[in-house]
Amino acid sequence: MRVKDYIPVAFVITVTVVAGFYILSVEPRSSASIHHDHGTDSHAKAGDAKRGDDTDTHVRDEHGHDHDADKHEGSEHGEVSHGTATHKEHGHEADSHPGHQDHDIAQKGPHGGRLFREGCFGVEVSIVEKGMPPMFRVYGYEDGKPVDPKDVQVSMEVKRLGGRVSEYRFQPKGDFLHCDTVIEEPHSFDVNVAAVHEGKTYHWEFSQVEARVELVPRVAKTVGIEVETAGPTHIRSVLELPGEVALNADMVCHVVPRVSGVVAEARKNLGDFVQAGEVVAVLESRELADARSRYLVYMTREELAFTNFRRIKNLWENKVTPEKEYLDSQKAYQEAKIERLASAQKLRALGLSGEELKALSHDSDKSMIAYELKAPFDGVVITKHISKGEFVQDNADVLCIADLSTVWVDIIVYADNLDAVHVGQRATVRVDANHLTAVGTVSYVGPVVGEKSRTARARVVLDNSHGKWRPGMFVTVRLIKEEASVPVAVKRGAVQKLDQFGDSVFVRYGDFFEVRPVELGRGDSTNVEVLKGLSPGEKYASARSFVIKSELGKGGLSHSH
Repeated sequence: MRVKDYIPVAFVITVTVVAGFYILSVEPRSSASIHHDHGTDSHAKAGDAKRGDDTDTHVRDEHGHDHDADKHEGSEHGEVSHGTATHKEHGHEADSHPGHQDHDIAQKGPHGGRLFREGCFGVEVSIVEKGMPPMFRVYGYEDGKPVDPKDVQVSMEVKRLGGRVSEYRFQPKGDFLHCDTVIEEPHSFDVNVAAVHEGKTYHWEFSQVEARVELVPRVAKTVGIEVETAGPTHIRSVLELPGEVALNADMVCHVVPRVSGVVAEARKNLGDFVQAGEVVAVLESRELADARSRYLVYMTREELAFTNFRRIKNLWENKVTPEKEYLDSQKAYQEAKIERLASAQKLRALGLSGEELKALSHDSDKSMIAYELKAPFDGVVITKHISKGEFVQDNADVLCIADLSTVWVDIIVYADNLDAVHVGQRATVRVDANHLTAVGTVSYVGPVVGEKSRTARARVVLDNSHGKWRPGMFVTVRLIKEEASVPVAVKRGAVQKLDQFGDSVFVRYGDFFEVRPVELGRGDSTNVEVLKGLSPGEKYASARSFVIKSELGKGGLSHSH
């Protein structure tokens, strides 16, 4: 908003107030050049020269514009203005827009529109938008009486900021001329009206301004407004879902002793690293001692049976011993061998290796009862339920070892987002608290939706060789739903939601920013696609556009439909 104080001697002091900033400028000006500055509303034209023989009295309003002193607004005949006239009022049939910057008050016709006259002929121009999109409607008059619309031909040329020009052609409809082309918002433009009646051509002009703010580049820069050019860009549509870091269940082992016994040694504590095959605890087990003793007995019995079988075989081959004795020795040897093998299998089931079985006959008495618990793979002890001297059962979960070189991220997928999540999809996992970020791919999407939670589970496997991802962390997972190149996009911060226009951006033309309603499409965290309302190459306020919105609100520019 601009406020000017005038000094009638030599200077004009201009104070510009924008978003709380006061910007002062002093301009030299002679007293002869002092006038009222209306910004964009300054449309003083010499239309009064074409008054013909009319001798209407004129008065000057508070803005310095001339008006007919004896006009009868809304009279039966609809008093009209002559010749070329510039107006700042939005004529709406049975509807008005109180927020327009209108200073030259045009006369209104019986239908609430602008009324223009030259000689005996005149037209009333209105914008009708109640219960329908805004469209122009024209009524013809001769000597103040309605003219059959079939006897009038009307066309309009509408010019907007930036040089955009639209042509409107009218056809008779009922008692008026109608154009079925929708007038795009905002209704801020210069209009040239051309009408032909009884072979004579008439011309009128009018202008109206709404949803427009003047901010010179110096002021815009001071308040931080940035201007960019609308154009093509690459849009990444992102879906953000909550998740939690979890252990890689494929690399977690609960160490359980295969025999009961008393703990003789507990070599590892919570958080200790272990290697595959490393002894983590030692038990003293009577059950293991019995199994080893039986194995030694069966091994000795097998050796004796084999020796006896070989001796009798030699005798039988020399026809000294009968065949029955030979067969009995062979049977005894086979039975001893089977018993030894069965005992060895039991020891293997208890965790003894082949090398340990071979060396068993040389072990001391202490080694007969010692049972060693070993780590199945490299990892970290994450739980421990074992202490020296306690008795543990053969099904006790005494230690839990996890390989944390990889972790899972369990994603909570809401039912309405299931179609957007699929195996192989790229995912970015983020922890805002410590700015930790990693990239992975979706390896699993659950086929079942929870009955109570109404969500499904998806999974991302992350490398954790550095150990920064700790199970139990809450994370945010960003999934790329769609990637596409779009012809027109703007910065997300440029879009403002206005009550009268909806989603809008502020397009810059010289020193002016004007509202441009837009239809938005796909978007990401930075840009948003513009489907309708903005063309490539147009300049718009990309940052701090809310300052312009604030200035627009101060001007009271509303659009009442």
